[in-house]
Amino acid sequence: MITCTFVNACEAARARLAAIAPATAEGEIAALSGLAVEVRGLGPLLSVGERIALAPRAGEPIAAEVVGFRNGLAQALAFGSLDGLGPGRKVVARVPPRPADLLVSDGWLGRVIDPLGRPLDGRGPLPPGRPRPVRTTPPPATERGRLGPRFGFGVRALDLFAPAREGQRLGLFAGAGVGKSTLLAMLAAGAACDVTVLALVGERGREVREFLEDDLGEAGLARAVVVIATSDAPPLLRREAAIAAVTVAEHFRDQGQRVLLLMDSLTRYCHALREIALAAGEAPGARFYPPSVFADLPRLLERAGPGRKETGGQITGLFTVLVDGDDMTDPVADAVRSILDGHVVLDRRIAERGRYPAVDVLRSLSRTAPGCTGAEEAALAARARAVLSLQAELADLVRLGAYRAGADAAADEALALAPRIEALLRQGRNEASDPAAALAALRAALA
Repeated sequence: MITCTFVNACEAARARLAAIAPATAEGEIAALSGLAVEVRGLGPLLSVGERIALAPRAGEPIAAEVVGFRNGLAQALAFGSLDGLGPGRKVVARVPPRPADLLVSDGWLGRVIDPLGRPLDGRGPLPPGRPRPVRTTPPPATERGRLGPRFGFGVRALDLFAPAREGQRLGLFAGAGVGKSTLLAMLAAGAACDVTVLALVGERGREVREFLEDDLGEAGLARAVVVIATSDAPPLLRREAAIAAVTVAEHFRDQGQRVLLLMDSLTRYCHALREIALAAGEAPGARFYPPSVFADLPRLLERAGPGRKETGGQITGLFTVLVDGDDMTDPVADAVRSILDGHVVLDRRIAERGRYPAVDVLRSLSRTAPGCTGAEEAALAARARAVLSLQAELADLVRLGAYRAGADAAADEALALAPRIEALLRQGRNEASDPAAALAALRAALA
């Protein structure tokens, strides 16, 4: 009884403190240059990452974030359009500043939101929860839990040739138009998880409703939280979409739940980081990516994975990487491969043959596969890879009519078995699967 009274008193005190209007300080816009707004009069009160409000000539204040300092002026980027702003317009900062946060709650399941935690689905306000900082660090390496049991993707190509464990992070590498969105929808609907958090970063605006209604569907959305920042959004908002999605995933992970985090795409997140850094005056590096981009990548990706040992929750992450021109040596692709625990490659030539999902099993791998597969499964997967590899080597000879059946027993076997494996890898968008059924099908295909 005493404990209950104390808790109620604490909640009441917290509510009264939240109702107190914060103190503010005012400055003014000194100049606007490109995407950056230079602020005068608030320098000693501000630091990088803090939020301020810009007052346009008409309309609501525009949220902005401090990204740097130059010549005694604070530099900020806005979360919205700069229309109506100019030198001398008022700038308001909270004193003392409060870290940016999201009021995440379990009631966000089934909702579509923007990176600032505002609803986009027309279903009214979001149920509020306790403030959760969006800028945070992952649990210390020595205090994190270990990877969990095998994770069921629901996609045969992944379950057989890139098997993963709960809490693992994989990259999905593909060019434009190879079927990334459809594969993500299959994962959102069929993966063995409690909650799905989906970040659409820099997505085409016309595709959002199609993805939500046709690809994801009501069943997939019911257990998901979708964070959206379309391609026309300011770079700060596109960057924040990825960070907000990880923050929401951490909320559910810390409750001991199995979370699947899908992000499309990590490349557009890096594009937003590049625009922000260049606007703040940072010097460009490889392919015009400033060094800070490759410092921010691991800060984001390391937040996914297992939580603290005592919570038992996991964030299994799948991050798409848009390889421009199918160039796998792109700086972002190289950096992501070095951080994540495996990669899945979608191949345009496979898609052109009409096999979806267009997973190239010969170029895809999972670094944790030995810890979640038995000896028989590993042997079957290795044999299937060998068959597909030999068949690929013989493809030109067969096409030219230069190969004669009976000349080589291994080649004959590869040419006979490869079509059966390809048929196994072909899977409809609404077709259900699980690792045990996929293994049985592979065993039958190689019999």
